[in-house]
Amino acid sequence: MMYWLPWVQGFTLGAGLIIPIGAQNAFVLNQGMRRQYHLLVAAICSLFDVLLISLGVFGGGAALQSHGLLYWGISLAGMAFLLLYGAHCWRRVFQQGQAVALSGRERGLKAVIIGVLAVTLLNPQVYIETVMILGSVGGGFAEREKWAFAIGCFSASLIWFFTLALAAARMSNWLNRPLVQKVMDATIGTLMWLLAAKLALGLSETL
Repeated sequence: MMYWLPWVQGFTLGAGLIIPIGAQNAFVLNQGMRRQYHLLVAAICSLFDVLLISLGVFGGGAALQSHGLLYWGISLAGMAFLLLYGAHCWRRVFQQGQAVALSGRERGLKAVIIGVLAVTLLNPQVYIETVMILGSVGGGFAEREKWAFAIGCFSASLIWFFTLALAAARMSNWLNRPLVQKVMDATIGTLMWLLAAKLALGLSETL
């Protein structure tokens, strides 16, 4: 019973960091609304959360924080990706409604896997949340409690990504309406640019 508290803390903190909309959530949502490899995308996001949270909780968080150049490199790559992703979303806003719907369905498995790996591995927010924040909190527990905390975080990630993918697929008939897609693409595109701006501001504060 003594391990329930670290599990609850891990689940709560993990959910609080994972649920707010970001590049990963936007990608899962887009694939879910198109019913295109959405469960695979959710599984990949959850798998990398497990790997990165484990890395952070069991010592990797401190190592990442001590390597400023590595953090800068990840942040710059992430900014470039977020800007391009946002531009791609806005380009779809100005396409014809039918073309927007079809363009999502034409993406092959390879393109989808590359996309989800990009929003995960080129996204500094993922490392900050999983390796640094969750890692620093989880690292303060005793050894067995670390596992309980980490499993709580894993549970939050698994439940959230699969719920998001399945809910988007369930609502796909409504979400795939041209007007709804344009609103979503505009919202996601703007959000990606805001995240890129936030990264740039964070880097400027380290100078």
